Amino acid sequence: LYSSLTMKSILRLFTIKTKFEVFLITYALGLGAAERGKDYMLQYTGNIGKMFFVLCTVAVFIAASKMLEAIEFQQAFGVD
Repeated sequence: LYSSLTMKSILRLFTIKTKFEVFLITYALGLGAAERGKDYMLQYTGNIGKMFFVLCTVAVFIAASKMLEAIEFQQAFGVD
């Protein structure tokens, strides 16, 4: 009994429930993507480095939109 309660409380830490949490995660992912993109621009000079930078940031926007859709679905249908 104790282990299942502990497991549920640990799993709750990794569950996104609100749009505000999505925005916080998106901000953190965006910072990381910008840093990685900056490194790519230093490693790969020219247009390929710029393309990698753009791809890093676009991936964050795609992930954020999917997370927001999932939150809206969860709120609309009550799926847990």
